[in-house]
Amino acid sequence: MKPTIKSITVKTLVNFLLVLAAIMLIITGLNFRALSKQALEDQALSHAELVRAGLTAHMKADIMDKRDYFLEEIKQLHQINQLTIIRSNEVSDQFGAGRAIEHEVDNVDATARKAFETMAPVFELHEFTLNPTIRVVVPYIASPSGSLNCLACHNVTEGTVLGAVDIIMDASKYRNYSMIVIAGMLAISLVFLILILMNTSRTIQRHVQGPLDTLVDKVTDAYEKKEPVCPDQFDTKEFSNVANEINLFNSEIIAHQDLLQQKNEELIALNNEIESTLRETVFTIGVIEEQRSKETGNHTKRVSLYSQLLARKAGLSEKEIDCIAAASPLHDLGKIGIPDSILLKPGKLNDEEYEIMKNHTRIGYTMLSHSGRDILKAGAIIALQHHEKWDGSGYPQGLKGEEIHIYGRIIALADVFDALICRRVYKEAWEPARVTERIKEQSGKHFDPGLVNIFLENLDEFSEITKRYPADTI
Repeated sequence: MKPTIKSITVKTLVNFLLVLAAIMLIITGLNFRALSKQALEDQALSHAELVRAGLTAHMKADIMDKRDYFLEEIKQLHQINQLTIIRSNEVSDQFGAGRAIEHEVDNVDATARKAFETMAPVFELHEFTLNPTIRVVVPYIASPSGSLNCLACHNVTEGTVLGAVDIIMDASKYRNYSMIVIAGMLAISLVFLILILMNTSRTIQRHVQGPLDTLVDKVTDAYEKKEPVCPDQFDTKEFSNVANEINLFNSEIIAHQDLLQQKNEELIALNNEIESTLRETVFTIGVIEEQRSKETGNHTKRVSLYSQLLARKAGLSEKEIDCIAAASPLHDLGKIGIPDSILLKPGKLNDEEYEIMKNHTRIGYTMLSHSGRDILKAGAIIALQHHEKWDGSGYPQGLKGEEIHIYGRIIALADVFDALICRRVYKEAWEPARVTERIKEQSGKHFDPGLVNIFLENLDEFSEITKRYPADTI
């Protein structure tokens, strides 16, 4: 199943927004981390300056032996995990060993020594642990400037590192606060994402999918009712333009359809005219043959109507009924090729003459079999088989039973009935009762028994045709 415009758009937008949100969160998180780290470093530097100021005050007051209490107080008040004073070798050489809270520079780790080497504060953040901390080592540089002249008390050269403050502070608040902020940002981003998706889905439904469905329905109605689609019912310019384009296309289609309909009607009329002309021609040919053979008047018409009635009662399709009625006048077409001396002989034909007369079936078939038209194809079958008999004793092929085409079987009965009921050059008309008795006798011999039964059941209708088109008129 193909996706909808809405699903494609929403999926694309979700992917884009998720990537955008991830990038923004990463950038914001990194910036926030940098700001938070800077705040921690500034706080640690402030504590280091406070320690240095306190030690300087103790030095001025000549109460350096009380500095342990001061440092412990600083740790408690400012939630410092660890506070260590690092003394340089120069200070230790001049004033001797320090207190327990103080360490010699030779006994500290690489981070502390780095501060002595670079003469700049060194920061170390451990944020990805259970108890995150930040460590700062701030060196004190000997200088004659300021209110306290370091060189006045210390026998060192200017720029010498006198010591350092090593502070380790708890960073849990920083990390927890960061996580809260990031979680808040995630929640806000998620809310905004949901709102954007809802708004986008609503917008697509209102301005794309809904109008598109409407357009499809309107186009169908416009095509069926041949009415234009109103472009003003759409809110967007694009759909209005599409509606106008569809109207133009629809107009062209309708114009072509009207032209095609006109051409089809002309073609149907031409085909009907051709068909009608063919039927009239076939009937006229039958009448011509009827006149040449000195048949009784209306023989062609009666055989056509008899055949049509028999075909309908036998359950043939309308197309077959129409075909046999139109083609029946051609049943004796082959008599055109029979010499008048035989065709018009008033008496009984001898054996040689009869054999020549039988050839009219093949002559008629040869004249008609080349055509692909249904009427002429049916005429060819009728011309060839209308003298075949149910028991196989007929001619020219000696076909038997249902080997004979239904057209041939129907025409055989219709032709013989008309020949018996009407006067011919070689005989007088028979009485209806005698004709009926003769046809009964030939059931299963000359004629299809089923067709004989149909004939007998509808004898009145056959007689009505005979009365309507009597043999004494042409």
